[in-house]
Amino acid sequence: MDKAQLRLRDHAYSNFTAKLLAKDIQPGQFVSQRELVELTGMPLGAIREMIPRLEADGLIRTSPKRGLQVLSIDLDLIRNAFQLRRMIEAEVFAAFCDTASDTDLARIARDHAAIQQEAQMGVTPELLDRAQRMDWAFHDHVVDHMQNRIISDIYRVNAIKIRLIRNADTRMLPELVVSVMDEHMAIVAALLARDRTATVAAIHAHIDSAKQRALGV
Repeated sequence: MDKAQLRLRDHAYSNFTAKLLAKDIQPGQFVSQRELVELTGMPLGAIREMIPRLEADGLIRTSPKRGLQVLSIDLDLIRNAFQLRRMIEAEVFAAFCDTASDTDLARIARDHAAIQQEAQMGVTPELLDRAQRMDWAFHDHVVDHMQNRIISDIYRVNAIKIRLIRNADTRMLPELVVSVMDEHMAIVAALLARDRTATVAAIHAHIDSAKQRALGV
């Protein structure tokens, strides 16, 4: 596959996942290649190149006589996705605790404190959007700090699955901003103290809390 084909395939993949997260494509939905062309705005050739990657990532599967089926949300997916997230983030946050610069940690602490303070005074749509973007960016930053492309790629795909687990709540809810920021601040405090054990415990508590919210318990 030449570079132009790779770019088209990657663009098609990005368009597909964006539509999935925007709920224009639903979990469990059956789609044809032609429908994917219409949904993503990409040529058929790019769609055909994209499908094996989606299958490898577990985002779609070929169903005999029925076509392509988007992954379904079930208890196995919830258990597996959060278990994988727990494993990856324990490792990368422990490493980040050791190797992150003081400047980087200070920036992270400052950004979180600002969001937390604003949220305690009331959550506006604009603040909700910033809090959500910071939440995702924080985790992505720590994972990418590991400088391991395999881990980063696996994490990104798993993050898509986690955001789909509660399809109606793929974004942070207003009433959760303060509690999520509190959980983040516990992680940040452990990072600032360069305490690996406390950092791993805090990230595990944060992920376990997210899993409970996903299960509605």
